Amino acid sequence: MSGGEMRHTNATNDNPNGNHRRPPVPPPPQHHRTYYPTSSPSKASFKGCCCCLFLLFSFLALLVLAVVLIIILAVKPKKPQFDLQQVGVQYMGISAPNPTSLDGTATAVTTPTTASLSFTIRMLFTAVNPNKVGIKYGESRFTVMYRGIPLGKASVPGFLQEAHSARNVDATIAVDRVNLMQADAAALIRDASLNDRVELRVLGDVGAKIRVMNFDSPGVQVSVDCKIVISPRKQSLTYKQCGFDGLNV
Repeated sequence: MSGGEMRHTNATNDNPNGNHRRPPVPPPPQHHRTYYPTSSPSKASFKGCCCCLFLLFSFLALLVLAVVLIIILAVKPKKPQFDLQQVGVQYMGISAPNPTSLDGTATAVTTPTTASLSFTIRMLFTAVNPNKVGIKYGESRFTVMYRGIPLGKASVPGFLQEAHSARNVDATIAVDRVNLMQADAAALIRDASLNDRVELRVLGDVGAKIRVMNFDSPGVQVSVDCKIVISPRKQSLTYKQCGFDGLNV
């Protein structure tokens, strides 16, 4: 048997129908991909810009604060002085429902149950700035009291004072018939009639800030506490003593 016949016989034995089959092709391997959520480039860029701006503004704020502190330490600011220089008595009157002499000539003085006090005084303050820089004053308020009883108030508008300067500011307090009762009324009539004196107290707080290169330092308070004595007969001031922050001047 020839070689061609042998090959034909083997092919016939392998495939009885005479069809040639190819071996099956295995399916391609399947790879499972894992998807991770990622932020968009625009959001990441926005967050980065915000962080940069925040760091920039923080740095600038710290830089400005450091410069201001260095200037303040170099200037060595001092507390301003606010002194009551003069008190002008324009009018003072005392009235009581019971007839009482206020000149001390009566032999008997009836003890009143009520009394009213009226006066108008003008106070002249002097503000002194001993610093190398300006001072910005806020609105100042003053209260006049008699035996702890508020009688009237006055205010001084805020102002800006130059370095190494003094400035006069005035305030007028007008009190119209403030009623005093019992012990206070009796003390007022007694002091005015027998001693020719009415002692008043002037209290106030003055707010000030040191101004350096258009920047204001934290505020400081200058407390004013003055005792004044007025003569009802002479219609004038007879005594004045002031204390500032606990110091008498």
